[in-house]
Amino acid sequence: MPKETMTPRERWLAVLRREKPDRVPMDYWATAEATDKLKKHLGCRTREQMLDKLRVDYPVTVGPKYVGPKLPRMTDVFGCKYRNVPYGEGEGAGVYREVIEHPLARFTSVEEIEREYTWPSPDWYDYRAIPNQIKGKEDHPVRGGGSEPFLIYKNLRGQEQAFIDLVENPEIVHYCLDKLFDLAYENTRRIYETIPGKVTITYVAEDMGGQTDLMFSPRQIHTFLLPRMKRIIDLAHENGAYVFHHNDGNCRRILPDMIAAGIDVLNPIQWRCPGMEREGLKRDFGDRLVFHGGVDNQYTLAFGSVEEVRQEVLDNLRILGEGGGYILAPCHNIQPVSPPENIVAMYETCYEHGWT
Repeated sequence: MPKETMTPRERWLAVLRREKPDRVPMDYWATAEATDKLKKHLGCRTREQMLDKLRVDYPVTVGPKYVGPKLPRMTDVFGCKYRNVPYGEGEGAGVYREVIEHPLARFTSVEEIEREYTWPSPDWYDYRAIPNQIKGKEDHPVRGGGSEPFLIYKNLRGQEQAFIDLVENPEIVHYCLDKLFDLAYENTRRIYETIPGKVTITYVAEDMGGQTDLMFSPRQIHTFLLPRMKRIIDLAHENGAYVFHHNDGNCRRILPDMIAAGIDVLNPIQWRCPGMEREGLKRDFGDRLVFHGGVDNQYTLAFGSVEEVRQEVLDNLRILGEGGGYILAPCHNIQPVSPPENIVAMYETCYEHGWT
């Protein structure tokens, strides 16, 4: 086995800069339950010990401490109330938080929202702890700042109503997204200001794709999302950070527009969705995008054999990794139904065959 000559941070930066790393970097996304199973399987006490054992080049995520008004139990800063919803059985069981109270659902006009709702302030956060969050972890890439406002908007209005609003109440969508993007922008700016030059990637996300096609029309994406996302993208680039764009499902139709807006990395590469085939993505966008993810969660990691996992990793290295521009990871959070043996096989295979 060749000897490593780069730190995880250097490895990520080499890929992001279109330079040659010593090997393909690896990242980790998983639910808490899946992580606990994997820690037990590997005999590790902490998440960091587990990731180091698997040689994962994980980013360190930084963010401010909330110091604003006291929040009721199971309620977030936007006033959305949650409950824990169990799913699965046996070793595949877990818990997700789901919103049960949407604080803006009852409003029918911008005027009502302005009169009765209080938006969170960036002053409700203390940014002074951020430098300590990267202390001792300087060898890792740093993820900080970013936005995913339509996700928050859906929580504020309710899933169905949020999509109806795009057609029937565009003035409410514009008003709320302006507020949410302004908060995300200022939060991101303050993070950069606190640790200047230290943020490697900024997470600019929006789930636009379903299993077979976009959930929004391209016109809606251009009307409501892209101009606002570009503000965050430009801010990231002005501060030396690369833009990590998360977009689930089949989002292929909007990728040229996202690239034009300035995204640098595309995640999670759900290649089993029709239209998201790896060969086509690499052929059409590989000179302009770094691909992150690509190891399938819908079948391979969850229900496939160890050999199928190994083969898929080899396929990803061959297709997405051709000529560089690839960071291996699962194509979303690993679920507890996934056998630990499959997860280990994913990282062991990439480490064995991902040298460049």
